[in-house]
Amino acid sequence: MNFYFAFLPFCFVYYFFVLRFVKNLKINDMKDEFKNAIEEYQCPGCISGYDIECFEHNTDGGIGCGRHMAGTGISSIGKIFLGMPKGFDRLGECTRLKPYIFETFESSEWKYDMWNIPVWKYKNEQGHTLVRGIMPRRNEPFIHIFLEDCISKINCLEIIQDDVNGMD
Repeated sequence: MNFYFAFLPFCFVYYFFVLRFVKNLKINDMKDEFKNAIEEYQCPGCISGYDIECFEHNTDGGIGCGRHMAGTGISSIGKIFLGMPKGFDRLGECTRLKPYIFETFESSEWKYDMWNIPVWKYKNEQGHTLVRGIMPRRNEPFIHIFLEDCISKINCLEIIQDDVNGMD
């Protein structure tokens, strides 16, 4: 029994220093473009943290943060993604919604078809393409952010800045 108590401080040191160092290595190895996109689109208003230091790999795909959860709420609207433009910022009834960030359209491995239907697309001032869509079989929305201009590769309604400005 005394062996376990002697081993406990080692586990504490390992957890708080070694694992944190490895986690920071992953963040430090990430391209600046990815870090900037995560901090711009996911970190504002996130309940897990306000910057990329709390980053955790997203096992569902993409390069975004797996810990991301919208934490900003507006009465009569509900929770929103604070860093996203209008039209892409509301969660609605799907409180588990997370924006997926991809380097390119081809790297996303998503297929837009009858199971994953893009509803509208928008190219922001950084030249990134944002797509909002629905998966009707699961009755779930999705938001995809492509860190490139791939508007012409996606077949759905294109909204422009005037449309975004006109949204409530």
